[in-house]
Amino acid sequence: MDEFFKQLLEKIGEDLTRDGLAKTPQRAAKAFQYLTKGYRDDIDAVINGAVFESDNDEMIIVKDIEMYSLCEHHLLPFFGKCHIGYLPNGKIIGLSKLARIVDVFARRLQVQENLTKQIAETILKYTDAQGVAVVIEAQHLCMMMRGVEKQNSLMKTSCMLGKFRSENSTRSEFLSLIR
Repeated sequence: MDEFFKQLLEKIGEDLTRDGLAKTPQRAAKAFQYLTKGYRDDIDAVINGAVFESDNDEMIIVKDIEMYSLCEHHLLPFFGKCHIGYLPNGKIIGLSKLARIVDVFARRLQVQENLTKQIAETILKYTDAQGVAVVIEAQHLCMMMRGVEKQNSLMKTSCMLGKFRSENSTRSEFLSLIR
């Protein structure tokens, strides 16, 4: 991948012999590998059996999980916060696993709409929860740095599954608690 970044820099007219760029192809390749590590992550290994029996049936919420991703259309970053809620159905998942699930899918080329759904569906699959809710609020550099150049734009997406979709009171409680 180093060669790819070397060619990219040459194509835009850069001089690869200048000091600041001497190791940039290697650094850029390493950074891109990290930013897309979600393709190489195994969700089973990430969760690592951290799903536990519980008689808790009250809403569990983790909010303000930082997330960083790359837009699949322009390869530019988008970043923001993810809020997750679920209603246990005999099982709870380790707290850190929710943030790790966010990272697995965020570290792929993405659109926010799909990212939101992938997170929700994965939590539902592993917990068999009565319902899962995911809301992501993010800023997209593809809208801020190019194109329409709207600096203060914020995209919000949600995915409501199970009781979060079918019961207005459950959805409303979740949305009020993440505000």
